[in-house]
Amino acid sequence: EYDYDSDLGPFDTGERWTVTTKPVVPFSLNEDWNLITRTIAPVIYQPELVPGTGSEFGLGDINATLFFSPAESGKLIWGLGPVFSFPTASDDVLGTEKWSAGASLVALTIQGPWVVGGLVNNLWSFAGDDDRASVNQTLIEPFLNYNLDKGWYLISDIIITANWQADSSNRWTVPLGGGAGKLLKIGSQPINVRTEAYYNVAKPDSAPDWQWGFTIQFLFPK
Repeated sequence: EYDYDSDLGPFDTGERWTVTTKPVVPFSLNEDWNLITRTIAPVIYQPELVPGTGSEFGLGDINATLFFSPAESGKLIWGLGPVFSFPTASDDVLGTEKWSAGASLVALTIQGPWVVGGLVNNLWSFAGDDDRASVNQTLIEPFLNYNLDKGWYLISDIIITANWQADSSNRWTVPLGGGAGKLLKIGSQPINVRTEAYYNVAKPDSAPDWQWGFTIQFLFPK
């Protein structure tokens, strides 16, 4: 996943580029339960936001979630499990320098051409650099797909975050937007490609105004 953020920093002139690897791997535990692992590993390039501070490039904090999901879930597909954030950032500007853990829930349903669902989690820090702020952050990710003909679809995948350590005026990030994608094959390999754009209607002072993203997913169905 490639993301471009614009208009960030104290002067609303900064930019940031992020390339994120997000493998999702399911395992069958037994006849009743599956384990689905989801890992997020970002590589970030952030040019100088304030004169004299320099640019930053490197690995950010890695996030991992373990979803336990019923093997036979019916019309509502869901998963519940722990989420972890590891202080793997190669520079203190690119991460929290905190070990964090919490809980995550995902659910979705398919109704005709519609795919409707959401993911929610909360992370609390429990160890790490004492000089850095504690982590207490909620993520709410509602998503909506409308499937069209020939593998095309429309999508809105909004990631809302709340930093409970910040004051009320800098707590919430709320984007609005969406995009389009297509399922296709290159040879025998199924691939999902999509592009999206979002505008933050609420955000902390130095957060970006806009985000544009492009995603390529390689699919390996059984």
